[in-house]
Amino acid sequence: MSLRLSTVILPYRPWHQGGRDEWQRAERLGFHTAYTYDHLSWRTFRDGPWYGAVPTLTAAAAVTDRMRLGTLVTSPNFRHPVTLAKDLMTLDDISGGRLTLGIGAGGNGFDATALGQDEWSPRERADRFAEFVPLLDRLLTEPAVTEHGTYYSAVEARNVPGCVQRPRLPFAVAATGPRGVKLAARHGQAWVTAGDPKVFEGTPEQSLEALRGQHLKLDKALSEIGRDSATIERVLLTGFTPERATMLESVDAFVDFAGRHRELGFTELVVHMPIADSDFAADDTVFERIATEALGQLDG
Repeated sequence: MSLRLSTVILPYRPWHQGGRDEWQRAERLGFHTAYTYDHLSWRTFRDGPWYGAVPTLTAAAAVTDRMRLGTLVTSPNFRHPVTLAKDLMTLDDISGGRLTLGIGAGGNGFDATALGQDEWSPRERADRFAEFVPLLDRLLTEPAVTEHGTYYSAVEARNVPGCVQRPRLPFAVAATGPRGVKLAARHGQAWVTAGDPKVFEGTPEQSLEALRGQHLKLDKALSEIGRDSATIERVLLTGFTPERATMLESVDAFVDFAGRHRELGFTELVVHMPIADSDFAADDTVFERIATEALGQLDG
């Protein structure tokens, strides 16, 4: 089974002070996709510079040629399907059909309350996500959409001429719960996980077992709708599982990590571009060797 390697570039650097260079570096290193987080701010970066995902990806599309681009992930926390669909259609055009939408239900934290709303319960987040994804799917595949939902509505919303990618740009649906996994099975061209938070501080073996269980849940959801399990990509966002402190220490360590997760069925691994003095600090030289050598060693 082939494995792709992608990266996440956090949008914290001003574009003309290293931000542009990061995206061009990612393409030069040969990453399949460069994603960015779609947050208003994030964790320890909250009080520092943090830029918008859609403008950042638009600028990245203008300075790259081959690499795919995407969000990892967008959520309903501060997005509406109608306006998001228009931005995505436009960005797909600007990038020449290189856009992937990573999308998830969202969580607690700053994004969840920045617009003045109360923090949603897990059930309400799941309810909103279950309405958000199908409506966004329609908005990106139909020229005019009217729909009245509990949380999201569209009235004669038009997205002409539609996406460059047909029938629409791909969705990479982040999900681990039963309802989210069913959405991934029905609407996703890819499924995304960062692992199981319950074992982030556990052992690598516990993490692998939890991930194996997530794959089985996805397989079950695919089977229930008659979809071939081979028709959906399986993406692991790294940097949160127990191996986070060691997987980027050497090429050999990463090859070992990648091989064990490929055996589980993952088709894409996503590593964070190094950020000094953060949870994503890593040696730049080793990182570049991983980007350019690791998959060759894995296949060799």
